Amino acid sequence: MNQMTPPPKLEIIPSSAPFSEAQRSWLNGFFAGLLSTDGPTALSAEQGAAVLQGDGDDGEAPWHDQTMPIADRMKLAEGRPMRRRMMAAMAQQDCGQCGYNCNDYSDAIASKGEARLNLCVPGGKETARMLKALNEELEKAPAAAPGPTATPVATAAPSAAEVGRSRDNPIAATFVSRRLLNKEGSEKQTWHIDFDLSGSGLDYVVGDSFGIFASNDVGHVDQIIALLGASHTTEVNGKTLREVLRDDVSLAPAPDSLFELISYLTGGAQREKARALAQGEDPDGDAATLDVMAVLQKFSNVHPHPEAFIEALEPLQPRLYSISSSHNATPGKLSLTVDTVRYVIGKRKRLGLASIFLAERINPGDEVKVYVQKAHGFALPADPSTPIIMIGPGTGVAPFRAFLHDRRATGAPGKNWLFFGHQRSHCDFFYSDELNAMKTSGLLTRLSLAWSRDGDKKFYVQDRMREVGRELWNWLAEGANVYVCGDAKRMAKDVERALVDIVAQFGARSTDEAISFVAELKKKGRLQQDVY
Repeated sequence: MNQMTPPPKLEIIPSSAPFSEAQRSWLNGFFAGLLSTDGPTALSAEQGAAVLQGDGDDGEAPWHDQTMPIADRMKLAEGRPMRRRMMAAMAQQDCGQCGYNCNDYSDAIASKGEARLNLCVPGGKETARMLKALNEELEKAPAAAPGPTATPVATAAPSAAEVGRSRDNPIAATFVSRRLLNKEGSEKQTWHIDFDLSGSGLDYVVGDSFGIFASNDVGHVDQIIALLGASHTTEVNGKTLREVLRDDVSLAPAPDSLFELISYLTGGAQREKARALAQGEDPDGDAATLDVMAVLQKFSNVHPHPEAFIEALEPLQPRLYSISSSHNATPGKLSLTVDTVRYVIGKRKRLGLASIFLAERINPGDEVKVYVQKAHGFALPADPSTPIIMIGPGTGVAPFRAFLHDRRATGAPGKNWLFFGHQRSHCDFFYSDELNAMKTSGLLTRLSLAWSRDGDKKFYVQDRMREVGRELWNWLAEGANVYVCGDAKRMAKDVERALVDIVAQFGARSTDEAISFVAELKKKGRLQQDVY
């Protein structure tokens, strides 16, 4: 008996939308009814999406590119609803460090579900300033009259229900050990860090990130207390000033609110200078170097009251690191690959918060507040036979070490190709013994290396990609997924440009066609990025 073919299921509400499966099914059915062509109320799919969103936006986000400067992103978002303009102000990394992804964080702020405008750590001060300006604009706007399509936009608030799965509900994990990955002669200091999760009951999948709640260095804290002319035992919010400065507030780039406070406490040229800095201006050409301690040194005649001072600072944010181990391979154990951050401004040494905390200030057996941040669109392919190409110079190798350990533990038959690079082959080849053993065993089908300081001319992973472009194109033609991890501003952009060139040259396409091809890889999830 012939059966009638059922009409294709209309999916207006994407699976990523913040609804349960039952809610999504009901909404899809509801809008499918609206989109029926049988009645006078028929709508297009775009109109149906607009009814859901309530503001007529088309849902496209051309600014969602972490390599794009904020000014360019804001220009692309001109004329869009406020929630979309707020999204353009984010860092576009979907890192989850704020507890949302970029789209949901902006929706939450615009709908008044989230009052904190400073959660976008990668976006830094420029994002916080832009969000503040947009939020002020939103507050001044007259309330819109309710209309038939004024459906509120649903936002996915971060859930703190499950312990260890949210920055708002961390859990304790035990620090086990650290070992240096660089050899003598390196200009870097990179550590392999191990945590024991067995007592926490926490697990993860490769591609996820690990949130660390680090504390400020007590020596640094005491220097700030001295500049304030205060006592470390002064009580603030039920704790000592030292405890609050160590555990609760950020001492990194000075927030605008600190400059505003300084301007209230001084006069003349100093007041004007502080006001200018609070507005994002740079009267002395040193704004980018001013952390909290540097501000107190710059305005050394000002001694804010400890409570007012603490109120003017930003809360201390957790730091996210790509996980470099596989739960399938080593249950109960989690590893990170961490570069220590040290630099000098003037005569003063500056230290990274979490990197130095992990490298120097915790000891085996210490418990640390942590959480697992689920990855947004960065994961191994569902089909284990899919070939993968991994591009991760420096600490960007972290998730790919995890991918390889996981593919081995699960017996995934897909081919694996790793591009790794750093400064010098003799001292900066992280996990060299592991990777060479994987190459020998056949797990790592290809290992392509690039060393930027070994020769007279700097040579990077994107240069190696071009050298083996024909083979790389063949893997793409076979359906390989491509993964990129590392620096968002330079490396990721250069790697994408190399991919476009390779597709154009070996795929016999024009530059525009090659750009479209790479864009389609992203859209289909075949090109995924974990960048910072």
